[in-house]
Amino acid sequence: MNINENRFAVFLQSIKRKEDEFLTGLRREAEDGQVPIIRQEMEELLLFLLELLAPEHVLEIGTAVGYSAILMAKALPANSHVTTIENYEKRIEKARENFSSSGLSSRITLLEGDAGLFLPQLSGPYDLIFMDAAKAQYITWLPEVLRLLAPGGVLVTDNVLQEGDILESRFAVTRRNRTIHARIRDYLYALYNTEGLTTAILNVGDGAALSFKERQ
Repeated sequence: MNINENRFAVFLQSIKRKEDEFLTGLRREAEDGQVPIIRQEMEELLLFLLELLAPEHVLEIGTAVGYSAILMAKALPANSHVTTIENYEKRIEKARENFSSSGLSSRITLLEGDAGLFLPQLSGPYDLIFMDAAKAQYITWLPEVLRLLAPGGVLVTDNVLQEGDILESRFAVTRRNRTIHARIRDYLYALYNTEGLTTAILNVGDGAALSFKERQ
């Protein structure tokens, strides 16, 4: 059954617990400014995973204006910490402002620059890694991401269905989208075929891949 995404979002709003006022305002501001943040369906899944796993150390790749980093920090115990990476200067400034306004600056570390340069420098391990950045780079970053993921940890990758394009032949997508189409397919293939990794793809929001790293 094909469920309209907007109707589903409205339905979730009607039954979910009262939202955090700060996050509600931040979502509205981001949407008004056409800044990409996680969809509400993905937010629900992420909150569920945070409650289930209670990760102490979280790594986020793709901060944008800091919405999901603040969401995670608010949902986790006070001894947890979120490290997040952002490469776009204008969003970095806004993210820092939002972290300060939320009162969570001490529990969020923002790394300013290219994730491809930062990842090899990090030692980890991280109990949960949330990937929501330049999709074409996922396959390039994956070896370092898996190195940083703790045994028993979970890698969450957002937007893996690319509005349904990923299901199509490369010749059915526009020429400008063929590179990212190929790289996301390669990334998903790697997730499914890496020894010690168990992956499920969920039709949530624009698609979420959940990958569990086996305990040693």
